Formats: sequence, structure tokens, C-alpha cells
Amino acid sequence: MTTVPSRQAIGASGLRKAYGGKVVLDGIDINVAEGTIFSLLGPNGAGKTTAVQILSTLIRPDAGQARVAGHDLLREAQDVRRAIGVTGQFSAVDKLLTGEENMLLMADLNQLGRKEGRRRVAALLERFELSEAARQSPVTYSGGMKRRLDLAMTLVGDPRIIFLDEPTTGLDPRSRRTMWEIITELVADGTTIFLTTQYLEEADRLADRIAVLDGGTIVAEGTSAELKRLIPGGHIRLSFAEPAGLDKAAAVFDGASRDDESLTLTVPGDGRIETLKHVLATLDGAAISVDGLTVHQPDLDDVFFALTGHTATPEKEDRR
Repeated sequence: MTTVPSRQAIGASGLRKAYGGKVVLDGIDINVAEGTIFSLLGPNGAGKTTAVQILSTLIRPDAGQARVAGHDLLREAQDVRRAIGVTGQFSAVDKLLTGEENMLLMADLNQLGRKEGRRRVAALLERFELSEAARQSPVTYSGGMKRRLDLAMTLVGDPRIIFLDEPTTGLDPRSRRTMWEIITELVADGTTIFLTTQYLEEADRLADRIAVLDGGTIVAEGTSAELKRLIPGGHIRLSFAEPAGLDKAAAVFDGASRDDESLTLTVPGDGRIETLKHVLATLDGAAISVDGLTVHQPDLDDVFFALTGHTATPEKEDRR
């Protein structure tokens, strides 16, 4: 079967931005395939929001070039704006309007006809479970509802590419997972998502590719599994019912560490299926019976700390 290469939704090279003497982005490269979720993961102040502002035409880079939705970022900025939607980490909802009025305003701004605008607004309010609250002020909405309204407003113009700048910051775990479900559905429909986040679980669960941004530079990029393999510490732990089994296994696995009290043997591993198969084949070949087996590989928290020297410190959650 012939594999069809993915088309590029976003391609940037050498993006640089400084404010005064402070370099915020120091020549970063970004490539995002159509219909995927790309996550820019980094601590506060890493430059994530600046990257979004540049790629969404809100600010100009000091250096570098980019194409978004097939259009040159600087020469065809208006075409880029027509193809994208942006949802920031802070709500853009007008509190003087009802939820429905906010949506209809977006329909007008996107130059939708009255009939088409109302049809699309009604469909989005239903999709985001906001129909019952549509005629209420967003002041009465919970944090999760406001975020859903934000995203629904972004979708009124039917963008091909959506920039989500820390869209779940401050949400309670249930609201965050609801947003994750919505994001997954959007990508299933063919939308491309550029997601910035400091939530490790969010990037791990959603993103097809992750770039770790720290101090204005991308320090690593790959799939979640690829990033985890960059960090040593993965292992396979074997447990035994009797000391004799532990002794026999320790003799065939060089570099393994044993714990005689718990009757366990820790075999270094990289988390790959091939490594696990090798361990199982070695046990089978030596006729060694194990009582239990667990596989551990570094998680994104380990990766994040090893690459940036920071732990993730999301803001306090809104538990309304």
C-alpha cells in the first residue's frame, strides 16, 4: 500500500522575536501536518504565546519566515487570518452580550448571511452543550462553559487551523477532559490544532507531535513515545515466588539490579516492544518462571524536567 505524505498546515523556520534586550524566541523551526495536533509544551515564560501571536499574524517576527494554510505569513496575512481561528488562555467573551449574541457577532464578523449565521450558531451551541444557557450572560457561566463558548465562537468561521493557547488553564479536571474530547472531535473532522500547554498530561494525551520550548528555543521534538525514550530510567521489573528463580534470572540479565527482600529483579529497558520481547524470550530460553512483570518508562514529567530543569507548575484550577 502506498503511503500518501501529509500536507503541511504550518511551516516556519528561524522565527525570532525580542523585546528590548530580552530574546523571547531565538530562531525556532515549526512544522505541523494537516489534520494533526501539534503541542508546544513549555513552562511559563518559555515563549509559547509569542509563537502563537506570530503565527496568527497578531505580531510580526523580527526574523524568520512561515507559511500557514499555504499562505505566506507576512505577504498574505489576510489570507492566513481567513483560514485560522484563535482561542487564548483568557476568555475573549463579551460579558455585556448573551452567549448567543456573542456567537451571532462572530457570524457577522465572518460575513455570514443572517440565515446561515443563525443556522451555524444554533448548531455550535448545541454541539457545545450551551443551548440552554445561550440567552444568559456569560457572567453566569462556569469556567468550563466560558471556554466552550470561546471555542464555539472561534469555530463560527469554520477555520481549517485553530490555535489554542493554553485553552484549559484554570479549569477543573472534568471541564478539562470535556475540552479534550471536543479537540479530538475537531481533529477527526480534519481540523489542524496548534496547542500550547504546560499540562504534561494534556500534551501526552492529545498531541501527535510535541515540541518542548524553553528559553525561546526548542530543546526537543517528537512523538510522546520518542521524547520519553530520550530519558534514561526505563526498566522492566520481574518478581519471583522463590529465591531460586531470582538467582537464575540475575545470572542471565547483565546489568540488572536485584532486591532479595522483595524477590524482584529490575532489568534496564527503553519501553519498546522489541525490548520486552527480548526479555520474555530470554526467560523462556532459560526456562525461568516469573510471578509477575511490570514495565516502566519515563513519563513526560521526567522528560520535561530533564530538558528544561523545571517542573510543570500550572496555575490554580477554577473548581466552579
